[in-house]
Amino acid sequence: MKSAKVITAVLSGCLALSVMFSPAALAADSTQTSSNTDLINEIMQYLEQYNVEGVDQDTLIRGAIDGMVNTLEDPYSTYFTKEEAAEFESMVDLEYVGIGVRLVYTPVTKELYIEEVIAGSPAEQAGLKRGDTILKINGVAVSDTAGDELAGTAGTKVSLLISRNGASKTISVTRNDITSTSVTGQIIGDHTAYITITGFSQSADEEFSTVLDSMRAAGMQSLVLDLRDNTGGYMDSAYNIASKFIDSGIMMYTSDQSGALTPVTITAGSKIGVPVVVLTNEYTASASEALTGALRDNKLATIIGTRSYGKARIQSLLPVSNGDMLKLTTMKYLTPNKEDFNHIGLAPDIEVEGSTAQLITALQIAGLTSITLAGDNHILDVNGHAFAGNLGLVKQGNKVYASARVLAALVESDITWDAKNKKVLLTNGAGKAFGFTLASKEAITKDYETLIELGAFAKKFPAFTWSYNASSKQLKLSVK
Repeated sequence: MKSAKVITAVLSGCLALSVMFSPAALAADSTQTSSNTDLINEIMQYLEQYNVEGVDQDTLIRGAIDGMVNTLEDPYSTYFTKEEAAEFESMVDLEYVGIGVRLVYTPVTKELYIEEVIAGSPAEQAGLKRGDTILKINGVAVSDTAGDELAGTAGTKVSLLISRNGASKTISVTRNDITSTSVTGQIIGDHTAYITITGFSQSADEEFSTVLDSMRAAGMQSLVLDLRDNTGGYMDSAYNIASKFIDSGIMMYTSDQSGALTPVTITAGSKIGVPVVVLTNEYTASASEALTGALRDNKLATIIGTRSYGKARIQSLLPVSNGDMLKLTTMKYLTPNKEDFNHIGLAPDIEVEGSTAQLITALQIAGLTSITLAGDNHILDVNGHAFAGNLGLVKQGNKVYASARVLAALVESDITWDAKNKKVLLTNGAGKAFGFTLASKEAITKDYETLIELGAFAKKFPAFTWSYNASSKQLKLSVK
């Protein structure tokens, strides 16, 4: 772990940065009089001495503190005990006790499945695989809160009933301490680098630098930077990562109670030197939005996906004399173009719905010309590399269907829904539209998603090829 940082960051759920203030600075405020403190002490004495059921002083004090913080009506400000502060910092650094899986829950079908198994995790050691559907946890059927039960005390076991390729089996997994890697990268095709940042932990900037160097060594000529589902973290990590793209310029503006805007500048950075595409979604928040805005406004990246979360406020971690911590919103920040997107989010340059379609579009814009997809309704491989996402596979009799959004992205077409005629329309770059109707069974709807029958699709898009493996129940899609 790094030495203490000048800038520390955070927020709950979505995270962001700020300067650590000294308690002495607060004590120096000479405008505060003792009368207010005397009043609070007076009320506390009345409660302690006369309340019919008795009171606990520590409970009173915590209630008073929480009451003061709650009057701010700020969802990001909160008071932490020492234990709560430690848990929060572990969360920001992606540390937890569990089995090491990433889960996806589909509310319509009430299906819980494993999208990713962390390398070296207890889950991998026990034999769990991505795509496995979890039917029961410790004998209890899954629900929309399922997955919480996988956490617990290190060294304890959890029993999972899973379904894999139509067969069920029970697997016992021993929970352990998990520290997730913040940054991973791989080369897709010959020269397109894909780097994902899952959170801005204290070490994320160092991890990014290492991964970026490896991508350069592998011949990187373009970069897809995935910030989807990244709710933020330490802003100084985001600043250091931004300096790998910006040699000299403004990363953002900050503003305190005075309302004056102060530029946060990068003066000794480096140029990225290749085209960059950034992926965002509704869970791209805080420090992730700061990095996205910096790259967009400095004209260093094309933003693909959906509008971001909209959290343009900065929290400071303020140490309290008893060892507790106050997380308080102390600043707001704006993009280099002075856009305050709080509660609004950052709009992408190209809006694309659906995680797999977003990924395909980003890779295409980054210059990847040959794409082959493989998987099913749980898992996804792109050119042989594992990714989060799926193909939306549905098989009905001798007909095989895949997600209309995925197919549209693969053939670089816009997708719209014709409600009157109940058909999905794909319009290619030349402006020609191709329709697939529900009445003809060329299209179906399932779980609020439209899917297209692949035989019909191939007839209208000759460059498209597909195959279905009945034994593995896996689908392969590609464009010549």
